[in-house]
Amino acid sequence: MQHRHLLIISSEFPPLPGGIGTHAYHLAKHLSFKGYKVRVIADQRSWDVQEELAFDAELSFDVIRVPLRKVRGVMYAQRLQLLFESMRWADVVLASGKFSLWSVAFMSNFVKRPLLAVVHGTEVNFKNPLLRYSIQKSLGFMGQIISVSKFTKRLLPGYLQRRTTVIPNGIEKAWGREASKVKEFKGSPKLITVGHVSERKGQLHVIRALPRLLASFPNLHYHCVGLATAQEPFEQEAKALGVLEHVSFHGRVSEEELQGMLKTSNVFVMLSGMTQSGDVEGFGIAILEANVLGIPAIGTKECGISDAIVSGRTGELVTLGDMEGLSQALQRVLGDYDAYSKAAKGWALKHDWNMIVERYISVIEREIGNKT
Repeated sequence: MQHRHLLIISSEFPPLPGGIGTHAYHLAKHLSFKGYKVRVIADQRSWDVQEELAFDAELSFDVIRVPLRKVRGVMYAQRLQLLFESMRWADVVLASGKFSLWSVAFMSNFVKRPLLAVVHGTEVNFKNPLLRYSIQKSLGFMGQIISVSKFTKRLLPGYLQRRTTVIPNGIEKAWGREASKVKEFKGSPKLITVGHVSERKGQLHVIRALPRLLASFPNLHYHCVGLATAQEPFEQEAKALGVLEHVSFHGRVSEEELQGMLKTSNVFVMLSGMTQSGDVEGFGIAILEANVLGIPAIGTKECGISDAIVSGRTGELVTLGDMEGLSQALQRVLGDYDAYSKAAKGWALKHDWNMIVERYISVIEREIGNKT
C-alpha cells in the first residue's frame, strides 16, 4: 500500500469554497498521510490563479489544475488529456462530482484502471432524463460507489445501490480550536448559515421565517456567510418583510474568520430544499464544522441534512416551510442548549477524518484486490 498511486478527479477544489472540493481536499490529504502517492486533477476556478497556486504549494500531494478558458470546449479537451496521462500513472482512480464521473467513464475506454466514484447528491438527482441517464451510465463503469449519505444512496437505482457503500463526510477534530471570537457579531440569539447564498442552501427560507421567529426572539439576528450568488433578491425579500435590519450578508470570508463567526454563533441553520433541476443537499460538511465547535444545527428533512443532524440530540430537523415548527425547534435547542451543544460536538468527533479515511482505504483496497 505504501506505493499505491491514487488519482482523484474532483469537479471543485479549495481554496474557493464548496463541499465537494472540501471533501476531496481532506480525502487527498489523509490518504497521503497513510502512505498513498496522491495526485488531484481539478479545474482552475478563478481567473486570478495566484490564490490557487499559493494554496497548492503548501500541500503534501500534487494538484494539477485544468486551466480556465473562455472557450469551454478547449478546457474540456485539456481535462481529458491530463486525465489520460494521469490515469496511466495511477493504480486506482477516484472520481468525485458530475464532470469527473463523465470524464473518467469516457477515458476508461482508453485506460483500464480500477475505478471508484464518490456521489454527493445533486449529480445523481438530475430531473433532466438525459443528464440522469448519463450519470447512471457513467456510474456503471465504476467498480465501487461511495455515497456521502444514506439519503444520496437512496437516489440511486437498485442495481447501483447494491455496490454502493455509505461513508459520511468527515471533519478534522482540531478545526476551529484556535479561532478567536469575532467582535461586534450582533444578535441574541445569533443564527448562521454557511454556504453559497442560493436557492439550495435555503437562506431565503430562513428570511421568510424571520417575522415568526422575531415574535419570540425580538433581538435575533441572522448571519449569511458565503459567496453572494443570490444576495440581491434575498435582500429585497428581507426588506419587503421588514426584517432587513435582522439580516447580515458577510460574503466569502477566510477560514479563520469563518471559525470565529461560528464560534460566536448560537445555532447553525440550513433549510435546504430541492430545486427544479434536482439540485439537493447531499450531507452538509458545514454542519459538522459548526458541531465540532459545539454549535447545534437546525436543518430540513427529505435531504442529506437528515444524515448530518441527529434530531433531538445534536439539533433539530424540520419540514421545509413549517415556520411554526422552526420556531419550536429553535426554542427546544435554546431551552436545553448545553445538552445539544455537548451532543453536537460528540457527534462531530465521530466523523474525525482519521477514522473516516480508514473506511475509504477499505473500499479502495478491496477494489484493487478485485482487479488483480
